[in-house]
Amino acid sequence: MKFDTIVLGAGIVGVSIAVHLQKLGRSVALVDRKRPGLETSFGNAGLLQREGVYPYALPRDISTWMHYAKNDSIDVHYHRDALPALAPFLWAYWRNSEPAKHAAIARQYATLIEHCVTEHEVLAREAGVTALLKPTGWIKVFHTNAAQDDEARDAERWHREFGVHYTLLDPATLQRTEPYLDPSLVGGLHYTDAVSVNDPGALVAGYAVYFERLGGRFFNGDATTLAEDGNGWRVMTQEGQVNASTAVIALGPWAKDVTAALGYRLPLAVKRGYHMHYTPQPGTVLNHPVLDVDNGFLLAPMARGIRLTTGVELAERDAPKTPVQLLRAEPVARTLFPLGERVDDEPWMGRRPCTPDMMPIIGPAPRHKNMWFAFGHAHHGLTLGAVTGRLIASMMTGEEPFIDTTPFRADRFAA
Repeated sequence: MKFDTIVLGAGIVGVSIAVHLQKLGRSVALVDRKRPGLETSFGNAGLLQREGVYPYALPRDISTWMHYAKNDSIDVHYHRDALPALAPFLWAYWRNSEPAKHAAIARQYATLIEHCVTEHEVLAREAGVTALLKPTGWIKVFHTNAAQDDEARDAERWHREFGVHYTLLDPATLQRTEPYLDPSLVGGLHYTDAVSVNDPGALVAGYAVYFERLGGRFFNGDATTLAEDGNGWRVMTQEGQVNASTAVIALGPWAKDVTAALGYRLPLAVKRGYHMHYTPQPGTVLNHPVLDVDNGFLLAPMARGIRLTTGVELAERDAPKTPVQLLRAEPVARTLFPLGERVDDEPWMGRRPCTPDMMPIIGPAPRHKNMWFAFGHAHHGLTLGAVTGRLIASMMTGEEPFIDTTPFRADRFAA
């Protein structure tokens, strides 16, 4: 079984790469241990965040650190035994979160974010899954005027610098827009350029079906069996050995397992997150994804129900689930919106692959001319999947990329 390219990883990034390569005439084997869209891409807020020009930074003020140190918040939870191993990553992350550095990172990162909606719209139309994309934007809601004022200042700066569009919602307008939210809210901020996806896993699966219609093949296989084979690569699958002249590592939080075996020392870490679905109370509806800024959780209308998502858990990637943030969030979420019964038997947990400079790794492997990297998208994997797919395919086939990819190359680290 010989192909032009092996793409390892069938999340939104890997599937998008496979689609774009197949569209450009390359024969592609897409390899993963599970069917497409069943890992990190399955569970998220379902947002294509056109406003997400500033990647999520680490807070630097002492009061926030003191608050998180108590380890009892909804938006951040940590495993104490994981902190020693995470310390080098957190230190580099903290340094890159300094305001001037963060602003410089945003200017580069925004070149990706600018295309996130349009690139998904193209793939969704070609794959026949545009019904999954809802151009409703999303809303941040506030319990205090101070929180709303802070967010409004950021939104106005992003509008001036990067063309982000938003609308401030006073209490009356917010109630008309979302009539079943807590009426005591002081207001909201609607990011109008974003697109919501009411079933992220189905979107990835739809792209994967399109990939197969284009002639690509999916294999269940073990990415850790990847090995050089002459001038190319081989990997073992349930159907036997697959060979190709080039390979792409798009394994998200598992990328380090393969890159380390190839001799790379990339500063990757994982932020874990959880979700649970609920029915809405009879006669109620949630029209937009809604983030409770003051309490640090998000509610999103999904095909399966209202999805409650948590913030960040700092832990070893494969440590057992500890969904304490969901337990903290659920009673507060019920005061924000009238949630009904739980739909899921147990909480879902996912793992976000992160770099300390908050930007993904997209481009050629520094020491293997026939190897490409595409991982480390942190909170914006779904948002940037289609953009990354087109960029990697362009670079691999000799086309001029539609943006400058230099800031995202792996060799920015001492790899």
